[in-house]
Amino acid sequence: MTVNRSGSAIMLGTFACLACWSPSAVWGQAGNISKGMQTYCVNDYKKFCGAYGLQTSALNLCMRKAGPSLSPACVKALIAAGKISQAEVDRIKTQMGR
Repeated sequence: MTVNRSGSAIMLGTFACLACWSPSAVWGQAGNISKGMQTYCVNDYKKFCGAYGLQTSALNLCMRKAGPSLSPACVKALIAAGKISQAEVDRIKTQMGR
């Protein structure tokens, strides 16, 4: 997906707020955003799913689809936050031949 320049300013404001969230903020509709997710998933969010609102089910789906391309630090944060299990990550890696 591409974002036009006018949309970039809005998204930049959203990204700036990402670091300001409290742990009770919502990650898609999947629950709380952990400190680890705030720290390690911001760049992945920008790169893969920045076009999706932070409180949308589409964001959760997008992050799942981007899963194999997410940074290792973000994947670890998602596992620690209970968003995905280590077993599921291992299964996906096996399917992808990693």
